Order: sequence, then C-alpha cells, then structure tokens
Amino acid sequence: MEKTYYKISEVAEMVGETQPTLRFWEKEFAKYLDIKKVKGTRYYTSKNVETIKNIQFLLRQSDYKIDGAKIKLANDNRKIASNRYMKDRLISIRKKLVAVRKEINELESFN
Repeated sequence: MEKTYYKISEVAEMVGETQPTLRFWEKEFAKYLDIKKVKGTRYYTSKNVETIKNIQFLLRQSDYKIDGAKIKLANDNRKIASNRYMKDRLISIRKKLVAVRKEINELESFN
C-alpha cells in the first residue's frame, strides 16, 4: 500500500541516495520539489519521489549537470520518467538474458 508521505530516510533508502544528497537536490531543484516540513522533518509525496528518481536518472545515468537537468525537467518531465522506466526494463531483461546464457553454457559443459 502506498503511503501519502515518506520521511527523508525512507526516500533515501528507496532511491539509493544519501540524505545529504536529497537535501542538496531539494535546494537545487526547489522549483520541482514541494517538500513539506513539519518541525524540521521533511515529508515527501509520491510525486516528489518520482521527481527525485527523474533527477537521479538525469544526473547519475544520463550524465547531465545540475543546470542541464533543470532545463530537461522543465521541458520533458514525462519523457524522462518514460526513459527511466525503459532503461530499467532493458537492464532487467538483460540480466535475465545473461542468466539464461550462463545456464546454457553450464548445460553445454556437461555434454
């Protein structure tokens, strides 16, 4: 079941980033992240988490710099999510194919 709000520690674990990185991104991408703060605790919505995943994809996998990622987010947020999903899907398929190839090689070595 999906929660309404996530704490920064939960989001950091979900996306595999550190809390300081998320706080830095919160400042840099404030225009795209509307994070609620209650008594110093940050609360992220599902939409925030998706935006963070898009930021992560642009910075970590697509080699954008901060300024380029801001421009890309402003123009193509839906496309980024789609590209991120496709890349994740292709990586998953590749892992399965590599496992099948390994299994075939093991079977051939018995013959």
